[in-house]
Amino acid sequence: MARARGKQRRLHTRGRSIEPTALKDVRELLGDAPLQRDLLIEYLHRIQDHYHQLSRPYLVVLAAEMRIPMAEIYEVASFYAHFHIDRKDPSLPILRVCTSLPCMLAGANELLGRLRGQFSGRAQVLPASCMGRCDCAPVAAVDAHYIGDASPQLVAAALDNGVDEPVPTATRYAAYVAGKGYQLLQSCHKGERSLADILKELEASGLRGLGGAGFPAARKWRTVAAKPGPRYMVINADEGEPGTFKDRDYLARDPHWVLEGALLAAWAVGADKVYIYLRDEYPELHHLLAEELPAVIEASLAPAGGVEVRRGAGAYICGEESAMLESIEGKRGLPRHRPPFVAERGLFGRPTLVHNVETLYWLREILEQGAKRFASQGLNGASGLRAWSVSGRVRKPGVKRAPAGISARQLIDDYAGGMAEGHTFHAFLPGGASGGILPARLADLPLDFGSLDEYGCFVGSGALIVLSDQDNLSIVTRNLMGFFAHESCGQCTPCRVGTEKAAELLRTPVENEGLLTELAEVMTDASICGLGQAAPNPVRSLYRFFRDDLK
Repeated sequence: MARARGKQRRLHTRGRSIEPTALKDVRELLGDAPLQRDLLIEYLHRIQDHYHQLSRPYLVVLAAEMRIPMAEIYEVASFYAHFHIDRKDPSLPILRVCTSLPCMLAGANELLGRLRGQFSGRAQVLPASCMGRCDCAPVAAVDAHYIGDASPQLVAAALDNGVDEPVPTATRYAAYVAGKGYQLLQSCHKGERSLADILKELEASGLRGLGGAGFPAARKWRTVAAKPGPRYMVINADEGEPGTFKDRDYLARDPHWVLEGALLAAWAVGADKVYIYLRDEYPELHHLLAEELPAVIEASLAPAGGVEVRRGAGAYICGEESAMLESIEGKRGLPRHRPPFVAERGLFGRPTLVHNVETLYWLREILEQGAKRFASQGLNGASGLRAWSVSGRVRKPGVKRAPAGISARQLIDDYAGGMAEGHTFHAFLPGGASGGILPARLADLPLDFGSLDEYGCFVGSGALIVLSDQDNLSIVTRNLMGFFAHESCGQCTPCRVGTEKAAELLRTPVENEGLLTELAEVMTDASICGLGQAAPNPVRSLYRFFRDDLK
C-alpha cells in the first residue's frame, strides 16, 4: 500500500497531537515506501540513522502514518538495544565497547572505564554485547561501525572524522560467475538435476544446521516442502553468541556461495521469497549485500518475490529462529511457543525454511563434489567440515576451517598457533557462552553434536573460547550470566528473573551453591526457549569442574 500524501490521508492520532515539523520530516524520510506493518523496524532505523535518536514526536507520527497503536511502536522501539528514545544529547555519537567474554579477557572492562573518562562530553559511552569480532578483542564501535583495535587513538580519530566503511575483500558477482558460480542453481532450474537427487545427496552428506541446534538439513527441506504454499526461506545471519563470528567471515569473503546455497534451498522447498536477517553490528555486510543482490535479481536467479535484507537492532534473542521471524514481522523478538514449529507455521504464518549462513555455504560444495567426499572429511565419526570461531588465550584467533569431530586441543595447537605467550591451557568453552565450560583435561574429546552431552556441554555454533591459568572461572561465569541477564527477552519468568537472580547469587558462589543449583534446574525445565534453558550451563560447569576457582 503506497502512502498517500498531505491532506489526502487521514491521520489516526488517537488523541495525540501531531507536530507539523515532525510530520513533514517523517514523510520525507519514508517517501513512497509502503506502510507495511512488517517494515516498522526498518523505518525506525531510517529515522534514527538520520536524527541519531527516536524522539517521541517522530514516533507519534510513525504510529499515525502506519496506523499502529503508539504503545506498540514504543514497545518495539524500546525492546532493541540499538534504538534510543529521546536521548539527552543526540548530537553525541554513541561509542559502544564490547564486554562479552572474549573482550573481557582482553581487558574490555578497563577499556570501558578509560574511554568513559577520556571521552566524557564527546561521546555517549556504553557497554555492549558481543559484536562478532572476538578475534580482534577488545573491540568498540561508533554508531555500530567497528573502529579497529579500540585504542584511545583510534577512538579519538573515529569521533573526530567518522568511521570509514570497511570494504570486505569479497568475491563479487562477476568473479563468482566466472568461477562456475550459480551453474548448479541454473541446472536445477532447468530440470537437469532433480529434487530427489539433491535430497539424496544432502541426506548422505549428513549436513546439519550449524547455527547451534544441529537439526538435519534434508529433513527440514522435506517438512517445509510438504506444506501448502506460499512458503518462505529465511537466512539467519544474526550470530550473537559470544565467541561466534564465522558467519561474518563467510559473508565478507564469499557472499555468493551463501546466496547460491540459499537460492538452492528456496528452489527445493518452493519458497516464494527469501529474507536475510542480518545483525546491525555488521554494517559493512549490509552495504556489500546491497551492492551484490541486484545482479542476482537481474539474472532471474531468485524466486519471483525476490530477496530482501532485514536489519537487526541489537538483540541476541533474535538468533532464536522464531524470535527472528517476529522481528522480521516488525515486532519485538519474543520466541514463540512450540508447536507449531516454524517449518509448519513460520513467517507471516506460512511454512518457513530457516538456515544459518554456514549451513547454506556448504551446499554448493556438497552438491558439486559429492556427499561422500564431504562426509569423509570429518573426524571421529563426525561428518564434514566446519568453520570454528576460535578466540581467547591463543596466539592466532580467527575462523578455522577444520573437520567436524576435531578436538579442542587440535584446534588450539594445529590451527590457532598454540596458547598465547605466558598462558597455560586451563579450560575452554566449546560452544560459546551457552555451551558450558570444560577443563583442559577433557580437551581431547571430539567436538561434534552430542559428543559432549554427558558433560553438560555442547558444540552449538562452533565457538571455541580458550581460557588459561590466569582466568578465574567464577569471574568468567559471572560475565556469562550477566550477558544472559542483559539479553533475556523478558517474556518468561524463569529466564527473566532467573538470569538476574543467578548473576546476583554468583557474587558469592560458595554460599549460594544450593540456591544456584535449584535455580538452574527450574530455568532449564521451565524456560520457553534455548536462552533460558542453556543459560545455567556455565554455572553447572563451574561447580562440576572448577571448585578450586570458587570464591
